[in-house]
Amino acid sequence: MRDASPLVRLFTALIILVAAGPALAQLAPPRTLEELKQEIQARADRRAYPVSQLDPAEVREALANLTSQDRDHWAAVWSAIGDRHLAKARTLEATDKAAAAKAYEHAMEYYLFARFPLEDSPGTAKAYEKVLESSAGYRRNVDPPIEAVSFTYDGKEIVGYLRKPKGVARPPVVMSIGGLDGRKENAVIRNAGYLPHGVAFFALDMPGTGQTRITIQPGAEKVYVAALDALAKRDDLDSKRIVVYGGSWGGHWSARLAYTEKDRILGAVVQGGPVHGYFQPEWQRKALGTREYLFGLFEARAAVYGVKTLDEFLAYGPRMSLKDTGWLDKPSAPMLVINGRNDTQVPIDDLYLLLAAGDPKEAWVNPRGGHMGRTPQLTDQKIFETVTLPWVVRRLAPPI
Repeated sequence: MRDASPLVRLFTALIILVAAGPALAQLAPPRTLEELKQEIQARADRRAYPVSQLDPAEVREALANLTSQDRDHWAAVWSAIGDRHLAKARTLEATDKAAAAKAYEHAMEYYLFARFPLEDSPGTAKAYEKVLESSAGYRRNVDPPIEAVSFTYDGKEIVGYLRKPKGVARPPVVMSIGGLDGRKENAVIRNAGYLPHGVAFFALDMPGTGQTRITIQPGAEKVYVAALDALAKRDDLDSKRIVVYGGSWGGHWSARLAYTEKDRILGAVVQGGPVHGYFQPEWQRKALGTREYLFGLFEARAAVYGVKTLDEFLAYGPRMSLKDTGWLDKPSAPMLVINGRNDTQVPIDDLYLLLAAGDPKEAWVNPRGGHMGRTPQLTDQKIFETVTLPWVVRRLAPPI
């Protein structure tokens, strides 16, 4: 199915806006198909989120076949590239585990983008199933391997990925919590950077996403308390040395754990995490129109609340404020707070609120950075290597 003409799109948009009322009319119009294709290719060429791991030539190939923004069509186009890598991985697995792992990784990355930013149709749901399939192949062929660890919370099975460095009997752990549109499968690639420092990682999805299908509400951080409990039961990990990392929406949960688990963890990284201003209707009305996000921001944000309409969404958010619920002045574990001054998704004032209350904290602010502090020059990977990883490793160093 091809996109309708610009005149038809405009007429349709006007009908929707009139029918939906003034609240929805405040949202900026989404990118057209051609605008979206140009932006995706530009980001792929400079290795920018969310296509930083995709090959620019393969992105160009997929975009040539993308003829509409229909969700199932979108999933099929990107999954076709993933299928090619998956077939290669299966062929290699018997003879070359390292090459097979790399092919599974490539397949996983394309399936992850095929379901981006959320699984909201049969095609995108199938793409996420392929994410899990290719992830399993990657995890069993990579060296050292990655273990799927499951535990129960509120009657639901939660799954995370644990990877330990070689030659370390009881390594410390960084527990990482994903964001709104990423999944723990994204995290396992970057988190491999901890292994040479003798640090294990345990990657989890944020509430309402991936394999952490619980409702977002105050108190939902207890799912990660259950995760800490699961790690504490293992004799192959040093559960006295744990740092929590959260990126974007995941940063909200790492901040909560810095307060609730201050005596149990050695620190928390809050990178681009919502604190207070993010949850206010006046910020959301502006932020939902950001061009920093590719597409589908409202749909992704509303889905984790379990709501459909803009009015429901705006009414739901304020209950999650850490300021209004009295968290900010409480004692906390050491925190590193990270973001960019020009973030259009989470207000930089949320970072300043954390700094101005409670116990002393460390901060890294990019004065030219957008969400998570990133710029075209300072990519997510660069910030990880030069800011996040060194801080985490220092916090996890054994006592002298």
